[in-house]
Amino acid sequence: MAEAQIARELPLAGRAAGGASVSIAPAEPAMRVSLRAPQDSISAVSKGLGIDLPTRPKQSAVAGARSVLWLGPDEWLVIEEGDRDPMADLARATALHSAVDVSHRNTAILVTGTQASDVLNAGCPQDLSPEAFPVGACSRTVMGKIEVVLFRTAEDAFRVECWRSFSDYAFEFLRDAARGH
Repeated sequence: MAEAQIARELPLAGRAAGGASVSIAPAEPAMRVSLRAPQDSISAVSKGLGIDLPTRPKQSAVAGARSVLWLGPDEWLVIEEGDRDPMADLARATALHSAVDVSHRNTAILVTGTQASDVLNAGCPQDLSPEAFPVGACSRTVMGKIEVVLFRTAEDAFRVECWRSFSDYAFEFLRDAARGH
């Protein structure tokens, strides 16, 4: 007997908000891996993953549909928006590391437009000026009452990663902050 496949419903499917100068929309599904590795494993883990792990605060690395965000001295968030499997790639790494698939725990909201940073700053204390938070910058921070990972993907575009259990709160917070923009 064939196993039945259960399709996971995306928590923010079909929702959109914003105005003339900002757009708020759920991101497409992606694979996510919480990655931990000591300093002496970074080279081997990078080789297995096919992308050099960033090693300084607020840095990210992007290769094709894969992004790796620095979250701490030994911690990264891997986001795969394509068809590759980062868990399979990391299984080839020959050095000590921990990789946990958190794809179903997280979701993302895309905030784009000329007023994107202003909308995010309604609840995020991070300095989002282009000088302090340039394209490619990422940070674990807070937005309103929740923890998020913020990733600047373009001059006027951000990816807000949050736990799916907080996604309604995050979306509504951003929608309220966008009123009048």
